[in-house]
Amino acid sequence: MRLGVLDVGSNTVHLLVVDAHPGARPLPAYSHKADLRLAELLDEAGAISDAGVERLVATVQEALQVAEDKGVESVLPFATSAVREATNGEEVLRRVGLETGVELQVLSGEDEARLTFLAARRWLGWSAGRLLVLDIGGGSLEIAFGLDEEPDVAVSLPQGAGRLTASSLPGDPPDPEDVRALRRRVRAEIARVVSEFTRYGTPDQVVGTSKTFKQLARIAGAARSAEGLYVQRELTRSDLEEWVPRLAAMTVKERAELPGVSDGRARQLLAGALVAEAAMDLFGVETLEICPWALREGVILRRLDHLPA
Repeated sequence: MRLGVLDVGSNTVHLLVVDAHPGARPLPAYSHKADLRLAELLDEAGAISDAGVERLVATVQEALQVAEDKGVESVLPFATSAVREATNGEEVLRRVGLETGVELQVLSGEDEARLTFLAARRWLGWSAGRLLVLDIGGGSLEIAFGLDEEPDVAVSLPQGAGRLTASSLPGDPPDPEDVRALRRRVRAEIARVVSEFTRYGTPDQVVGTSKTFKQLARIAGAARSAEGLYVQRELTRSDLEEWVPRLAAMTVKERAELPGVSDGRARQLLAGALVAEAAMDLFGVETLEICPWALREGVILRRLDHLPA
């Protein structure tokens, strides 16, 4: 069957169309995305602005038309931290439902971590052993660890690259004091949860998912996306430690000129790098592998698991 996953994230609204059936890997057929950066459209009260809601409704309507044009039989719509944590989140969901007919399922942070872990486990297989998965989104950081398909522990922290950029890095380039303050804050928040993971043992393999990790690996020398999904890509902590001060000294325009960095993500890249560096340091990770599957694939796999064979 042809499925569509409609992901209303903190950075983008992304429709991923796949051909899938139980027992087989989902094959991507089409991808449609729009940059909304909802995490940056919150007002002082933490609500998504009226203009932001109108843009979201229009974008969802456009995605539904694309899904119809591509022959999608079923759309799996969900929203993550930007809508989950907005003070007017219920009103946003109601408006989207009334004006588009789409009932967005709001995933909890723990759900995000668990589904992303499932996707990474299926991609890497059982030979990966005890797996630690790190995912940096626009609104939150997800961390999960385990030996099976269901992680032993899964945590979500409000440390998304978009959220932190909007709240803590206003300058272009940012003020060095702002960068230092954000670095301290990020490390203190991650340090609070490290013991929840270390008591389960040392991971055999560590992976990073999400656009932030992919872009950081690319600027550090990893293969281009054009070289295919099956080329192994890695990111080392030593490379991050070299790149963080360089990114901090760059303007948004200069970051956008780096290999693999899109205009829409360039502003957020420094905050994402600070989170990635802190997580790798505090969890004692020297090198992680970039996993091409993440939350959207986890949603698809979970749906396929519940279909009749």
